[in-house]
Amino acid sequence: MKVSCNSKICINPITRLEGHGRIDIILDENGRVEKAYMIIPELRGFEKFCQGRKAEDMPIITSRICGVCPEAHHMAAAKALDMAFNVEPPKTAKLLRELLYNAYIYYDHCLHLYYLGGIDVLLGDVPKEERNVIGLIKKFGVEIGKEVIKHRRYAMEIVKILGGREIHPVAAIPGGVSKGINEEEREEIRKKAESCVKFALKSLEIFKDVFNSKRWNELLGLDKIQTYYMGLVDEKNRVNYYDGDIRIVDPDGKEFAKVKTKDILNYIEEHVEEWTYVKFPYLKQIGWKGFIDGKDSGIYRVGSLARLNVADGMNTKHAMEEFKEFRKDGIVHETFGYYYARLIEMLNAAERMLDLVEQDEIVGNDLRNMPNEPNEGVGVVEAARGVLIHHYKLNNDGLVEKVNLIVATTNNNAAINMSVANTAKKVIDKGEINDILLNKVEAAFRCYDPCLACASHALGQMPLIVNLYKGKKFYRRLEKNV
Repeated sequence: MKVSCNSKICINPITRLEGHGRIDIILDENGRVEKAYMIIPELRGFEKFCQGRKAEDMPIITSRICGVCPEAHHMAAAKALDMAFNVEPPKTAKLLRELLYNAYIYYDHCLHLYYLGGIDVLLGDVPKEERNVIGLIKKFGVEIGKEVIKHRRYAMEIVKILGGREIHPVAAIPGGVSKGINEEEREEIRKKAESCVKFALKSLEIFKDVFNSKRWNELLGLDKIQTYYMGLVDEKNRVNYYDGDIRIVDPDGKEFAKVKTKDILNYIEEHVEEWTYVKFPYLKQIGWKGFIDGKDSGIYRVGSLARLNVADGMNTKHAMEEFKEFRKDGIVHETFGYYYARLIEMLNAAERMLDLVEQDEIVGNDLRNMPNEPNEGVGVVEAARGVLIHHYKLNNDGLVEKVNLIVATTNNNAAINMSVANTAKKVIDKGEINDILLNKVEAAFRCYDPCLACASHALGQMPLIVNLYKGKKFYRRLEKNV
C-alpha cells in the first residue's frame, strides 16, 4: 500500500500495552517520515482527586491506577507515607514488602515477555491475527504455553499470600504491613519460587535462540539512542527493585549523580507538550533540549535496560552471570536490549524471592511501628517499567494536601517518542506502508512496556483542545483547561 506525500499515517489504536493511545506519522513531500509521535489522549486525574483523602488510604487508592502494576503504586505510596510520618518499618515488614515486590516483578515481566511485547521478538513478522499468545503456543508448543500460565499464576499467588489480594494488594500500611506469614505459607512460597527460577532459566534459553539469529540484529538496529539512565541500586550498586539510592549515569556509563530518594525531585523537571496528557521529565541540570539524545540532552531512560546500565551487578548468583554477558561491551543503548534485560530481571526476581523467604525474620511477628506527626514524604520503587515516584504533602490532620506522581512511562515518554520516530524513519520510505512495517513502529514503543493509564496524570494548564470542522472548512477552536 502507498499513501500520498504530505500526508499523515495514523496507527489507532496502538496495541499490546496497558492504556489507550495512537501513533501519528507525518510524511514530507517526498513520502519520507518527517516526524512521528505517540499521542496519549486519556487523562486520569489521580493527582487531583486524591487531595483531601486520608493519608493512610493512599496505598489502596493509588493501586487502582492500574491493574497491571498495582503493587508498584501500593508500595510507592506506603514508602511515601513512611517518610511523611517519620516512621521506619521493622525488619520483618521490610522483608515481606520486598518479597511481595519481587513476586510482582516476576509476573509482570512474564506478562510482557510472553503476552505483550515479547511477541514481536519471538514470532517476528507474522500476520497480525497470529501476534498473540495463541500464535506463540502454535510455534513453541502447548507445554510452553502451560508453563507460562502456571508460573505467572505462581507469582500472583505469592502476591496474594503476602498482600491479601492477587490484584490491588492491601497489606502495606504506614510503618509496616498488616499481616505476616506462617511456616506453612513460607514453605508454599519457597516451592513456587524454586519453580519460578527454573522457568526463568528456561525463558532465557527460549529467547537466546532468537538472540543468536540474524533477525535479532535487525531488531537491535531499528533504534539506538544514547541517553542518560536512572535506576535504584543498593549500597554495592546492585539492582534493587524495592529500596536503595537513585543512581544516574551518562551515555558513557559515568556516574552523573547518586542521590537519596527524598532528594530526587531536585534533579528532575517536567516539560509539557499540548498534544499529549503525559509530561516529559528531564534532568534539571542539563535542561530540556527537545527530542534529541546525547550528553547535551537532559532526556533519560528508566526500566529494565536502564537498571542494568546504572548498576554494577545483580544481587543473585545466576542473574549476575547473565548481567556480565549483557554488559560485556559496556553500556547497552539499543532499545530492543530491554528484552534481554527483562529476562535477567525475571531470573533475579525469582532468585531474590528464594533468598528472602529463607531468612528467619520473614516469619516474625514484629510487623509495624506506629506513625508520628504527619508532614511530607517521597516514596520511590522500581516499577517493572522503571522508577516510580510518589510525592505527598500532608496537613496536620493527616489529610493529603498535594500529590505528584512521576511514573515510569512518564520518565520514558521522551525516549519512547524518539524511538517511535527513529523506527518509522527506517521502515517507511516513499509512502510505502503495510501492516508488517507499521507493527515494527509499534514494536519500538513496546520495548518500554509502557503503561499509559499510569502515566497520564498531568498537572497545571493542560488544555483539552477541540477543533470543529464543517466539511473541509475550519470552523472553530475550543480550549478548556483541565
